[in-house]
Amino acid sequence: MKTNQVRIIGGQWRSRIVRFPDAQSLRPTPDRLRETLFNWLGQDLTGKTCLDLFAGSGALGFEAASRGARQVVMVEQNAVVYRALRETQTMLAAGQVEIVRADAFGFLKTDGRRHDVIFLDPPFQLGWLPRLLLLLPVRLAPGARVYLEAEGPVTLPEGVELLKQTRAGQVHGLLIKWQQS
Repeated sequence: MKTNQVRIIGGQWRSRIVRFPDAQSLRPTPDRLRETLFNWLGQDLTGKTCLDLFAGSGALGFEAASRGARQVVMVEQNAVVYRALRETQTMLAAGQVEIVRADAFGFLKTDGRRHDVIFLDPPFQLGWLPRLLLLLPVRLAPGARVYLEAEGPVTLPEGVELLKQTRAGQVHGLLIKWQQS
């Protein structure tokens, strides 16, 4: 099994390496996009609750925990990737991180918690973003922000405000919020 890695770019675990296995559709958010995202969110996430819905490498969730998030829930369906996330959690002694092995859609429908920040980076070319965006509003804490990645331009549903956007190669990164949140 080939092992890949990303570097945590800020916070208490700055420069620590997160390793992850090869898995279909797993593509960690590049350093440049993560740096931009955490500039948008503010470098300090102290007290925030975060949901990394398609955890994959764990780059976004562990980055948020490194920057002081009170709780980070990471959802991953792939058993091999899930085990790698658990190993990283142990290595970092990341007690504020909860790793859940589940399908993202099922998790959103059954878990009742609300989050301040949601990272939404589903596999590209599956067309899941419109369905996911419909399920998110009930999972948003007041003032919540959602970061999403897509393989192309995204049409946002009514009531969603685009706060920031960027592009790195073929990946589009957007920071959004619902107008009522």
